[in-house]
Amino acid sequence: MADVADTQAAKASPLSAVVEVVARALVDHPDAVKVRESIRRGMTILELTTAPGDMGKIIGRQGRTAAALRTLVSLTAEQQGTRAQLDIRD
Repeated sequence: MADVADTQAAKASPLSAVVEVVARALVDHPDAVKVRESIRRGMTILELTTAPGDMGKIIGRQGRTAAALRTLVSLTAEQQGTRAQLDIRD
């Protein structure tokens, strides 16, 4: 199953792939991780959803994990020459 997930992440944009790989590593139910990508006002918006019980692992203590994920998205987008934002949905 890991090969299928890696193949799907490789087909997605680099931004989506980074978020998906990191989120799957953090949660108990990696199959429930979904990253949806859209463009709004010239900015790429990534929406991350997980299983309800895994939301705390994505957010982390005092939001540190979520902040680190958002920083990772910003840096990856900057390398691609774009702007991006990560929204964590429950």
